[in-house]
Amino acid sequence: MKRERLTELLAGIAVARICVIGDLFLDKHAFIDPSLDEPSLETGLAAHQVVYTRKTPGAAGTVLNNLAALGVGAVSVVSMVGDDGEGYEVLRGLNQRGINTDGVIKSADIVTPTYFKPMFIQPNGAAVEGNRLDFKNINETPARLTQALIGLIREASLNADAVIALDQLTDANKGVITDTMRDELAAIANERPALIMYADSRAFIQQFRRMTLKCNDKEAARIVAPDSTGDETFSADITAKALKELEKRAGRPPFISCGANGVMCLQNGEAILVPAARQTGPIDICGAGDACSAGIVSALCAGADNTEAAFMGNLAAGVTVRKLGETGTASPREILALFDEQFGDGCRRPICQKPAWR
Repeated sequence: MKRERLTELLAGIAVARICVIGDLFLDKHAFIDPSLDEPSLETGLAAHQVVYTRKTPGAAGTVLNNLAALGVGAVSVVSMVGDDGEGYEVLRGLNQRGINTDGVIKSADIVTPTYFKPMFIQPNGAAVEGNRLDFKNINETPARLTQALIGLIREASLNADAVIALDQLTDANKGVITDTMRDELAAIANERPALIMYADSRAFIQQFRRMTLKCNDKEAARIVAPDSTGDETFSADITAKALKELEKRAGRPPFISCGANGVMCLQNGEAILVPAARQTGPIDICGAGDACSAGIVSALCAGADNTEAAFMGNLAAGVTVRKLGETGTASPREILALFDEQFGDGCRRPICQKPAWR
């Protein structure tokens, strides 16, 4: 890809309309100064003193934040939160980024999923995370909420160039993306084949149909090698086989993120590995997969082919992993700067590789 083409795609992103459907979490970091600990009069245990907090929308919120940072013209969300303070904080964070939250249901029947992360400040100023406290819904999603969400996603999809389904949970039917919702998303994709329908799932990727699927290479390996432990060394051949299998099952060409090796996709029926940006310093991979998805879908909306979209996903992830201690995002300016670093001034790195398997 030439710089002019990258600039053209980034300009196209500015008029794209993308809707995300999935669970909204609140990521709440509580920064604790251990030197201020006080003994509890009731228990004698240390009472940690929180000196400040940081609250950001997580899960589907991370993808939404990345889409907004990329400069997508219109970003909206279909989801649900509890009628609680955590839900208020999630919506406030999204609205501050210009994200349309009209499709978010507030209900007293659920809680807003929250990751509460105590961060202990060290003498050198660094913060070390302690044991996390998770707040999640333990019951299945009420049917009436699912039906309300279906109505909202059908309406939102009419004014969107792409729909991203983010399936964060590992417990079935306890969030926004239920079995019923997957059936409805498949129906929408079948009715509107020109609409970009993209699914990223932590545990249920094989249950999505008629959509562009995205998973990582460890998850993909288990599709064609059920005995895979996920600890094996990356194999381009196995990943390419999984790529073909996912396309056969879902009916649309998938994407497989391969960590430091990049993203594999299908171009004209052929498996292509698009290498990741080179990293020489320390990195933080938190949120890199979501940044990659945001880059891929945004580029597809702007008219990119699959390898160009994978390239954009790699650049977005390559920017965010350099932002240590935070779930970073990538702006168009940062993406262009990384492109210039990797491919400018005579740099001639290969952008695509073809696995041996056919």
